[in-house]
Amino acid sequence: MKKEYDILVIGSGLGGLVSALVLAKEGLKVCVLEKNNQYGGNLQTFSRDKLIFDTGVHYLGGLSKGQNLNRFFSYLEIMDELELHKMDEDGYDRISFDDENIEYPHAQGYENFVEQLSAYFPEERDNLENYCEEIQYVCSQFPRYHVVGKESYNEEILHLNTRRFIESVTQNKTLQAVLLGSNFLYAGDSENVPFYVHALTVNSYIQSAYKCVKGGSQISKLLIRKLRQYGAEVHKHSEVSEFIFNENNTLASVKTKSGKEYAAKQFISNVEIRSTIKLIGEDRLKKSFLNRVLSWKPVSSCFSVYIVLKPNCLPNFNYNIYHYSSEDQVWNAYRYKKEAWPETYMLSSMPSKHHPEFAESFTAISYMDFDEVKQWENTVNTVADEHERGVQYEKFKMEKTEKMIDALEKRIPGLKHAIKRIYTSSPLSYRDYIGSFEGNMYGYMKNSDNPLKTMVSPRTKIDNLFLTGQSVNMHGILGVTIGAFNTCAEILGKETIDSRLDSMT
Repeated sequence: MKKEYDILVIGSGLGGLVSALVLAKEGLKVCVLEKNNQYGGNLQTFSRDKLIFDTGVHYLGGLSKGQNLNRFFSYLEIMDELELHKMDEDGYDRISFDDENIEYPHAQGYENFVEQLSAYFPEERDNLENYCEEIQYVCSQFPRYHVVGKESYNEEILHLNTRRFIESVTQNKTLQAVLLGSNFLYAGDSENVPFYVHALTVNSYIQSAYKCVKGGSQISKLLIRKLRQYGAEVHKHSEVSEFIFNENNTLASVKTKSGKEYAAKQFISNVEIRSTIKLIGEDRLKKSFLNRVLSWKPVSSCFSVYIVLKPNCLPNFNYNIYHYSSEDQVWNAYRYKKEAWPETYMLSSMPSKHHPEFAESFTAISYMDFDEVKQWENTVNTVADEHERGVQYEKFKMEKTEKMIDALEKRIPGLKHAIKRIYTSSPLSYRDYIGSFEGNMYGYMKNSDNPLKTMVSPRTKIDNLFLTGQSVNMHGILGVTIGAFNTCAEILGKETIDSRLDSMT
């Protein structure tokens, strides 16, 4: 029996779940299909030693009252139930370099941001104020960044280059590196990336920075609970393997690997754009579009080390550390020398439940090229589909882990003695669990020389098929949420979405 829906969403990453919920709230009959054992894409968490670890979402911005993500989440009816912990207001991110003992703070609130950095760069106060003004101006130029308002992109702003902008703001090389220090959030390319990517990312956290108390998966759990309240169906272990078209080139239904068929009037793909293209079939798409998408370079992937600590050994810190071997490394941190790995890392800490002044776990992440794991690319290993990758792979991971621990020990003396257990994930883990191309963290590289090359409309050439997710325009929790509302605006009409969101103010 073929079930028929108004909307079928393929993939339960944040973009898919938000789109599904917006449409279900409008009374449409919605179904979401997910291939994995856990919903949520980058929101997934895993549990080891009774502790929860995040795979992708380590902190969230813009969640204080009246701020953009707060307003979107309020409309989705999940804001009040999120368990959040505010990060250090005087430095939610700290930037450090090998040859210094200083941790330069990124503080919450623009005045405070300027204040805290002026302590280290007193002669740069005016430049810091200019930087903050420009960030806010660029953000104001983006459709839906302020929830409702602007209809189209200001193309001039898309071409602003991060490097040229930062160099125009200050001549101080250390301050340049500090301002770019959290570029891990957009994959470490501060040389070529458009300035708007930097601005949209950083602004969100300067507004406010929070951690999810029980990991990012609480967002997907709350969205799914709401979806079910609105009568939507959500199915896991349901990998879509085939699109079935009508003779007039509209999508009629999809088939899953297990042979079930789902029909719908309209479809939203929240899976990786290359995977979507495979399902559509290249012959149904314009050559120019195909060549453009296939020419995109994936953003770097990463290697993560999850450290379970012995009780009450090391102090907790309520911020993230972004560490670089040198100030120069900041400009394109994703390019690294294998022998010097990790030249940069992000480190975050989780407090002990009973003694919050101590840390119970650390997560350390560094860039890793897919090439480093390419020899195992034909292996798959997930909870739903378990396979070993072999002895060589385990040896490779062990070597990388030891290098990471050595690097962290320099920063946190005594770490090695405080370790109880270690778990890791490689670019293959990200690829298998999240479905990203070559395990990339945030979709595809954007370039200020040709910013429109990597921008895709949520509408496809197939009349009733729409796109959402991080490989369509903006990444990150906020970027993907905005993208999902834009996808729904294509289906319901911009006026409908605007009036719904307007009612939230």
